[in-house]
Amino acid sequence: MRTGKDLELVHLTKRYGDTLAVKDINHVFRNGTYVCLLGPSGCGKSTTLRMIAGHESATEGEIVLDGQDITVLPPAKRGTAMMFQSYALFPHLSVRDNVAFSLRMKGVEKIARHRAADEMLALVDMTHLAERLPAQLSGGQQQRVALARALVTKPRVLLLDEPLSALDPFLRIRVRGELKRLQRELGISFIHVTHSQDEALALADEIVVMNNAVIEQAGSARDVFGAPKTEFVARFIGGHNIMDLDGGRFALRADEVRLTDDGRPATVSQVEYQGDRVAVTAKLGSAEVLALVPEGAFFADPKTPGDAVGLAWDEGRLYRLMA
Repeated sequence: MRTGKDLELVHLTKRYGDTLAVKDINHVFRNGTYVCLLGPSGCGKSTTLRMIAGHESATEGEIVLDGQDITVLPPAKRGTAMMFQSYALFPHLSVRDNVAFSLRMKGVEKIARHRAADEMLALVDMTHLAERLPAQLSGGQQQRVALARALVTKPRVLLLDEPLSALDPFLRIRVRGELKRLQRELGISFIHVTHSQDEALALADEIVVMNNAVIEQAGSARDVFGAPKTEFVARFIGGHNIMDLDGGRFALRADEVRLTDDGRPATVSQVEYQGDRVAVTAKLGSAEVLALVPEGAFFADPKTPGDAVGLAWDEGRLYRLMA
């Protein structure tokens, strides 16, 4: 349900000369939700984010926030804040002064802006490092400072451009949990650009999958993963088989495929142990089918490449793909 505080894109288009980067997008980002714009490089997701932020002009269309057309407003007057992938911290300023910088530019006096900065540093658990310079911080700590700096202006929408890409895998998992916690505590909208399917599935209330300058599918993480509408979404979100059956094209989740003695005859071509499950790829006619088998079930009857197997699934778990 749309509310007055939602962010809405209306026929939003961006061209660079003859190149169409974003094509006639219409979408409503509901207030207070965590949304991930997901897609491959060059799909238009970062350009869309920059247009919302005001760092790119829209060629056509409108951007409406809280009932106000903000399409031509400068970034500082939009009610949005953007956290950049590079963090872009000032090396000569302390952590506290980095966070307070935008308030300084607005003419907020020192005591008030430092009070506001300290509130944000407490929110991201960085109070104890307020006097340090950016060079004295780890990558994860710099990320928190950049997040506090974006939040200090009390935006209605926080925009995050690949915010976790510079972090190591262990820290990335921890920080994405912190992002989700902050979004819930603040109650504002987060719009987060990523090309990581795992990141989007872990964080998003809504996933917006983009490809070739348009939105291919939008919905809850469970809906997008469980019921992809197009072949691109099924392949990009991962964990699906694309199958031609009875003259139609279908998606079938790999964890819905069972290894049996009496299923469709196939030959194992690859086995990959993944901890709690084993990925078994089998040749079925001219197609390769992936089955994700629970570890216990697999090792009760292990398979190796070249073994004959039967493949089975419930027909009701097939999802017909749009052309």
